[in-house]
Amino acid sequence: MSRPNFLFIIADDHRHSAIGALGIEAVHTPTFDQLLADGTGFTQAHIMGSTSGAVCMPSRGMLMSGQHLFDTPDPLPDDAPLLPELLWANGYSTFATGKWHNRRSSFARCFAGGGTIFFGGMSDQYAMPVWDFDPSGVYDPADMSFAPGFSTTAFADEMIGFLDAQASEAQPFFAYISLTSPHDPRTPPAPYDSMYDPADIALPANFMPEHPFDIGVRDIRDELLAGYPRGENEIRQHIADYYGMISHQDMEIGRILAALSANGLSENTIVVYTADHGLGVGQHGLMGKQNLYDHSMRIPLIMRGPGIAAGARCDARLYLHDVYPTLLERAGVAVPASCAGQSINALLDGSRDAHRDVLFSAYQGVFGHPSGAPYQRSIKDQRHKLILTMVDGAETWQLFDLDADPWETDDLVDSADYADIVADLKARLRLQQRLVKDPVAGQDRAG
Repeated sequence: MSRPNFLFIIADDHRHSAIGALGIEAVHTPTFDQLLADGTGFTQAHIMGSTSGAVCMPSRGMLMSGQHLFDTPDPLPDDAPLLPELLWANGYSTFATGKWHNRRSSFARCFAGGGTIFFGGMSDQYAMPVWDFDPSGVYDPADMSFAPGFSTTAFADEMIGFLDAQASEAQPFFAYISLTSPHDPRTPPAPYDSMYDPADIALPANFMPEHPFDIGVRDIRDELLAGYPRGENEIRQHIADYYGMISHQDMEIGRILAALSANGLSENTIVVYTADHGLGVGQHGLMGKQNLYDHSMRIPLIMRGPGIAAGARCDARLYLHDVYPTLLERAGVAVPASCAGQSINALLDGSRDAHRDVLFSAYQGVFGHPSGAPYQRSIKDQRHKLILTMVDGAETWQLFDLDADPWETDDLVDSADYADIVADLKARLRLQQRLVKDPVAGQDRAG
């Protein structure tokens, strides 16, 4: 069989649990459910965190470069080979549509074609400023137009047009579609705008009117999308709109996959669905993703295609940027030495059922981290997660037993029964901080 094609779909703000087939949240997602049935779902996929309130930029930077967080300058390194760039240089046709929040120059390095391209972080979903593909890479402001209709539909139409043109092409392709959904403004088109009645929405088990202590993000944009304290009815409305956005994008992705099949491309195409981060929407009293709880760090990751088991679920801990070497290996392209990601192909072929022993995560408002700025760090092993929050020189530690408490509501850090676990995780956290060149390594005062 020839080298596989890749259809890479990435959403913005889609948390790991908001897929109907997982049975965690009551959201209607028949396309995602079918992808899970036809492919392998990774239930413990995470991002490494962010050095910016715009979490999407470093997250996508890590994905595209295969590098760890502190080696991924905002928005993308100039000296690391990027995933589509390598595939293009090794015989692939590369195409992109949708959001690219990581410099126009890096887009030009990565893609031989594209259309309906949004160079920004967020926008009115019905008035998305976009460019057609510019082979010079300049993307003159005078050439900007507005996407026709709702953003997700416009991006899907562009991708379908590309797939329709591939039926007679022999060259393998990497096709990348980056959605601005379900990011706010959460204004799904009819009938998805009324698909979910807020009165029927069940609040998550970790809903809180306010976070129990200051984590240094109270006044950022995301957290101001709802009032303080969080009202139950207001959060139900936010969740209803969030689900409407997800169900609409699920339908549009279904159209893309139908085009893939209609053009005879499904058999030799690896489909990847993921997101750049999750979202709070009322969990722990938080609205955004600028925190280290699972609702913000964990993401959906589904892979379907040749050599990938159908209907499989894998709970191995991994990072999104582990996809970088995975796809390069599948394409027969050498993985560069700059890559810190670890291939998950052994998980996909069943030769291994574990991956990373621990996961380190970090959040801080700005890359480089000025002295005194708030920050959060965490370490997660196969069962427990330890979180450090530093605000105004004050440390707060939290410990959660994720097997017994997946919603992260029962803080065990002061329990004598867990003292040894806390000490072990603190030591492992410090080790990971050194390994990933964390700029605040060694600044906490814990013994």
